[in-house]
Amino acid sequence: MKSCTLLTTEEADDHTIPGRWALRTLMIVRLALKALRRHVMRTILTTLGVIIGVSAVICTVAIGEGASAQIRTAIANIGANLVWVEAGGVNRNGVRTGSGATRTLTVADFVAIRDQVSTVTNITPQADTRVQLVNGNQNWNASVRGVSPEYLALKNWPVVRGGMFTEQEIERAAPVCVLGQTVVSMLFGEQDPVSQSIRVQGLPCTVIGVLGVKGQTATGQDQDDTLLMPYTTVMKKIKGTPWLDDILMSAVSAEAIEPAKAQITELLRIRHHIQPGATDDFNLRNPTAIAETVAQSARTMEVLLASVASVSLLVGGVGIMNIMLVSVTERTREIGLRMAIGARGRDVLRQFLCEAVILSLGGGACGVLLGVFGTRVIAQMSSWPTRVSGNALVVALAFAAAIGMFFGYYPARRAARLDPIDALRYE
Repeated sequence: MKSCTLLTTEEADDHTIPGRWALRTLMIVRLALKALRRHVMRTILTTLGVIIGVSAVICTVAIGEGASAQIRTAIANIGANLVWVEAGGVNRNGVRTGSGATRTLTVADFVAIRDQVSTVTNITPQADTRVQLVNGNQNWNASVRGVSPEYLALKNWPVVRGGMFTEQEIERAAPVCVLGQTVVSMLFGEQDPVSQSIRVQGLPCTVIGVLGVKGQTATGQDQDDTLLMPYTTVMKKIKGTPWLDDILMSAVSAEAIEPAKAQITELLRIRHHIQPGATDDFNLRNPTAIAETVAQSARTMEVLLASVASVSLLVGGVGIMNIMLVSVTERTREIGLRMAIGARGRDVLRQFLCEAVILSLGGGACGVLLGVFGTRVIAQMSSWPTRVSGNALVVALAFAAAIGMFFGYYPARRAARLDPIDALRYE
């Protein structure tokens, strides 16, 4: 008879003894499992809501975490505290041109900003175009970027083979270049390109270095499909133009970005003889701020998706409460019998609460497995970045246990408050 009872009054009074307390807890768990095994299919269907809820939360959080990680990588690729000056539009006879239409951004502007604006560092001019590259019988169309050596520090981009061109090579517009990994693969395959010569738009050019893998931008552009050359070489021997496309630099700190932009604006307006009230012929950008805004939007969307997925958990909790109420009704006579032979109300409360927690935790564990599996399927089928964090798994399980405690308390309390005499008379 003892195997089907909760606890006698004498055993309940011994809860202060550690050994008896552990035995008592194990007995409650064993009885709860035995009760749940009586209706296996009902138990499985009850936990289904929790399983779906937990797996949905894990999948949505994993997708959001993956997107956030990708955005953080994109921000790092952009460069820390980047400030970007580009040639702006101009109004010619009432016709406004787009960005990059002016030819007033010059090397002298770059020198002036470098020497007079103390809030920026790693400043580099930039002259860009697309060129046809030829090596023997291999050819490839790629973007060429004319820069100074500071570009590598600005973009946190290492040279893995060879080296970077020097200021002396910039001064004499030397025909040297540093290749991205995609260009190396297309022109040289497995060969080492360092010290070999390629033709850049017909100009013989010596390869002096190879850049490390940078990967794609947030918009999917291949950053490795490029080559770097001295900006003087690109301006004089490739493009044949005396002006710059951009001037890139890094503010000394995040707080210095706005002061730096203000100082650059004032300096360039003076240098370009722009009258008060007239439109600037240059544009100032801060791509990092844009990327941070996108990252914040991604985090907000992650929270919204996780909140929607959490509704499934609440539905699962309501299902647990419903089934527990049915169980209390079905086992009214059993509860009365147990209380009549010595079990107290709190013992009945603990057993039914234990059943609810086991239901929710079991569903939560299955939901975690399903969520991890679903995350991998999503990543493989849609090539969408995902990342399952240990914190998300722990929180999902804890939330599932809390759901069981919350929605299981009312049925357990109702069972504990049954009158033994009325319960024994129940048909």
